[in-house]
Amino acid sequence: MDGNGRWAAQRGWPRIKGHKAGVQAAQDILEAASDLGIEHLTLYAFSTENWKRPGLEVTMIMALLRMYLRMFLPKLRSKGIRFHHLGAAEGLPPGVRQDLAGLEAQTAGHPGMVFHLAVNYGSRLELVQAARRCVEDGLAPLEVTEEALARRLWTAGVPDVDLMIRTSGELRISNFLLWQAAYAEFYLTECLWPDFRGPQLREAVEAYAQRERRFGGI
Repeated sequence: MDGNGRWAAQRGWPRIKGHKAGVQAAQDILEAASDLGIEHLTLYAFSTENWKRPGLEVTMIMALLRMYLRMFLPKLRSKGIRFHHLGAAEGLPPGVRQDLAGLEAQTAGHPGMVFHLAVNYGSRLELVQAARRCVEDGLAPLEVTEEALARRLWTAGVPDVDLMIRTSGELRISNFLLWQAAYAEFYLTECLWPDFRGPQLREAVEAYAQRERRFGGI
């Protein structure tokens, strides 16, 4: 979800307006992905590194997140979408933690697409915590397998990433799903996130469908 700040700057607006437009894009993508039959959609909203941003911007992002989490509920209900918070609850403001957990609980029985919202997410932290759980669970060195580690990730039970879309011309992974994206196909676009909507998602999915995935084979 890159490009909110640049989108606002191009229009001479404060960055928060770009974040608001980014949430509107997320709502559009949520509906479009469900209509396309996508089973899992993950949006990277706030990373563990984003705490380095100016305090006022972080405070406004958290307030905006709380407001839109409540607005998401009718859409999730109408589409049968299940919500999942991906990331560390520790360190988030209590109200944000409560809203994330509440939305998970209210949509737990939904049968449709699973919407993973990455808030306070960092893949290195996820991997470190999974390794610690292996130690806490008393696993012997030879018992620490790929499967054992995967079961202790925040994405336990979720399929690996098929398609990773990077907006606004960025060419880096940014500490996102490093384990899960080991064989992901990448789709790079110059489109800033607030302008990335249903048609752009369909274009990315169509491009992905044309690729041959060999997973290291011939």
